[in-house]
Parts: sequence; C-alpha cells; structure tokens
Amino acid sequence: MKDPEMKKMDFHKVRLSFQSRAFRAGSYTIIATAVVIAIAVVINLLVGSLPTEYTKLDVTANKLFSISPQTETVVSGLKDQIDIYWLVQRGSENSALRQLLDRYQALSDKIKVTVKDPEVYPNFASQYTTSSPTGNSLIVVCGQRSKYVDFNNIFVTDYTNYYTTGATSTQFAGESELTSAIDYVTSENLPVVYMLKGHGETELSAELRNAMDKQNVEIKDLSLLTMDAMPDDISCLIVYSPKSDLSENEKNIILTYLQAGGKMILITEYSNTDLPNLTAVTKAYGAELVKGIVIEGEASKCVKGYAYYLLPQMNNHNVINPIMEAGYSILMPVAQGIQLSDSLRDTVKVTKLLTTSTKAFSKVAGYNMTTYDKEAGDIDGPFTVGLILTEPVGQEETEIFWLTSAQMLETTSNQMVSGANFDLYLNAVSWMCKQESKITIHAKNLEADYLTVPTSAASAWSFIVIGLIPLAFVGSGVAVVIQRRRK
Repeated sequence: MKDPEMKKMDFHKVRLSFQSRAFRAGSYTIIATAVVIAIAVVINLLVGSLPTEYTKLDVTANKLFSISPQTETVVSGLKDQIDIYWLVQRGSENSALRQLLDRYQALSDKIKVTVKDPEVYPNFASQYTTSSPTGNSLIVVCGQRSKYVDFNNIFVTDYTNYYTTGATSTQFAGESELTSAIDYVTSENLPVVYMLKGHGETELSAELRNAMDKQNVEIKDLSLLTMDAMPDDISCLIVYSPKSDLSENEKNIILTYLQAGGKMILITEYSNTDLPNLTAVTKAYGAELVKGIVIEGEASKCVKGYAYYLLPQMNNHNVINPIMEAGYSILMPVAQGIQLSDSLRDTVKVTKLLTTSTKAFSKVAGYNMTTYDKEAGDIDGPFTVGLILTEPVGQEETEIFWLTSAQMLETTSNQMVSGANFDLYLNAVSWMCKQESKITIHAKNLEADYLTVPTSAASAWSFIVIGLIPLAFVGSGVAVVIQRRRK
C-alpha cells in the first residue's frame, strides 16, 4: 500500500501530463476533428434537403437525366396533384428511372412518386390498365384520368440492323413517355387531326402514328366526297402525298376551312400527274410548285453521291429551332421547289423554313432525267422546299405547313438523320394544335461514345502518358530532395 506522499507524487504527475504540450496538441486535434465531423453532418443534412437537380449533376455525354425545357413548361403549369405509381419489386428499381423520377419530383410539389410492389399489391395495376404490367412500369394518375407507361416503351431497343450486322441500339425515352402521360391526364380536350383520304394518299408509318399518340393527338381519317364542310372538332387537316387530284367540291371545302382560320399540313411529292385543284388551294395563298426535281449543286447540302437527297438550310421558326439547336439535319429526297407569286397578298406571311443553296437547280425532266448535270431548260435555284404560310383572319390565323418531299417521312430517310425528319413533322403538328410546349422531346441514346485515336497520334500519346509524365514527376521529386539537402 502506497503511503500518502507517494500518492501525492502520482497525482502530481497525472496533473502535469494534462498540462503537457502533447496533451494540449492532442486535445486540439480531437476538438478540431469533432468540429469537422459536426460540420460535415450539418452540410450533408442541408444538401440532402436540396432538390435533386442541385445535388445530382448530370455528367453523361448525352444528358441522359437532364430535363428539357418542354417538360419544365408542362410541369410548371400543373394545378392538380399528379400521382406516379412505380410498379417494381423492392430492390429491383432501375437506377436511371429512379433518377428521372427524382428530378420530376424536384420540379413540382404537385408530383408524388409512390412505389407499389406487385407482390404486396398484386391487384393494384388492374384498376388502371388491362395490360399485364412489366417490372419498373409506371402509372400516372390525375383525378379520374390515368395512363399506363410500360417499361418496354421507356427503354426502346432497335433491332433494325440485328440480322445484317448483329448490332442493336437502345434509347432511353423516359422523359418523353412520362411528360406525355402527365400531359394526357391533365388535358381536358385532346386535339383531333384529320388525314384526308380517297386520293391514293400515302399511309403514315406505324412509328409516326405512335409518336403522334404519345403527343396525345387523336388521328381520324377523313373523306370529303360526301361532305359539305369540315368536321366541327377538327384541329388540323393533314394532306399526305395524294396521287390523284381533289374534286371541285373538296377543293372548295378546304379553301372555305382555311379562309376561316383553318390549319393544314401538306406533304407533296414529285409526280408526272397534274393536280390542278390541289394546286389551286396553295395558289390561293400565293405559292405553287416549280416543275421538276431539285438537284443540289453544293456538295455540303446533299448526301454524297446523291444530289437529289437534299440537306437543306434550316431557318428560324418554333417548329425547327429545337432541331437546329440539337445539331441535327433534315433530309429531303426527291424534293420540288416552291415558287411564290408576284401578287402575294400583303396579309400573307411567308416563312421559308427549308432552302437550298444558290447552286441548286430543278431538272424539268423529272424521273426521265438522264444526267444530274444542268441542261438547257432546267430552272435555276435557289429554291424553298419547305415553308409556312400564315394569314390573320379576325381572331384566328390560317396556317399552312408545306413540305415537298413525301419520302422524307419514310423510316429509312428518318433514320439517316437520327429521327430529325419525324421530329419536324411532329413539331408542326404540335404547333398547329397550339401545343408548342409539347414539341418533340428526343429519346436519348444509351450506346457508349468511343474516342477514336488515329494511329499517327497513338504513339505520341503513349510516350506522353507512359514516359514523359512519369519522368516529370520523378524529376520534380529529385529536384525537391536536392534542394532540401542543400539547406
């Protein structure tokens, strides 16, 4: 047992140890560490409360998770509660879809996402769809209206080249599908467009019809042969590449409709058959076709080796600006020029949407041409191959959107310009139906982008990365050591 004097000495040593420099330094370190940890916790809590758009940056090359201005416009105008039910088993949530849904919730407090596990709620989806839902599908609900969004429409795989090259491509259409569904459930009246029939018109492709359906546009066929006027619910008339002419009665019905502020999308193609009544409709607004097929003399304005596959100049307008801003091109095979009348009414406004170069000319021989070179009798350009005609009528406005190449809306032509041709057509439909906020949202490609380094540059980069940079670090280290020793 220690005597009192020894205990006193031990206590004194302990007290001195608490007053030592090492103890003070250690105490400062512990306090600083605690403060840093506390600050980190507070920052994490604050960041966690911020909207997803500020905390999860989209660094993907094709902006996979970024929200387009079109979606922001639709969502910012929401007045009613939107419930999005995510049909997925716990633990099987698709990460890309999760991020997209988080961003939609961050855009508006009117949007609420709820996970519904099919194993827990086996009969939930049957309230809204007769389909058998696939995992990670969505149901969008607003009041009494609902729309089912299948997962297979969110991630779309193209097998077009699979049987020839073995290659497939997958696109993420989550934003376009979800925004379309939100717009559908919040719209009271959907626009109705009528496709004119009875003249050998070209059929819209299934892909293009599906795209119009996603824009919540109802398509109906229309025969004017037994009618005296346009249907009351018409939002826009589409005349797509008729092979025979309109009757006199049909011409008069269409002109009466347009003169009252009607809307028409006109897609024509070169033909050896004259269509005087259809021509009379466009001539009423000061425009008609130039004889022949346009040949482009500027190499940068056509597909290499195909001077009649035009890549026209795009000019500013709401229907085409998104395509220009995204850096896409429009392809117009076998197009005709449009000429304007010298006596064009002052009230008619012309927007030359798509134009050729000054080196373009029209081969009047058409399909009977024997050379792509300019010959005597051929008509000098430049030409307008796509335009918009507008004229105010009281509180309304007549609008005519005219493209002179029917082949541009074929799937093959559209694929050559990554879907831009379809986008132009769909944008025109939205504009005509006064739904400019719904102008096409492009699906985003999930394929990896590869950096191709030329052989001539590969050796140089190898030397820099493998040799020069390591040598620079070694040299810096040697220099620092020598400098310290000299001190």
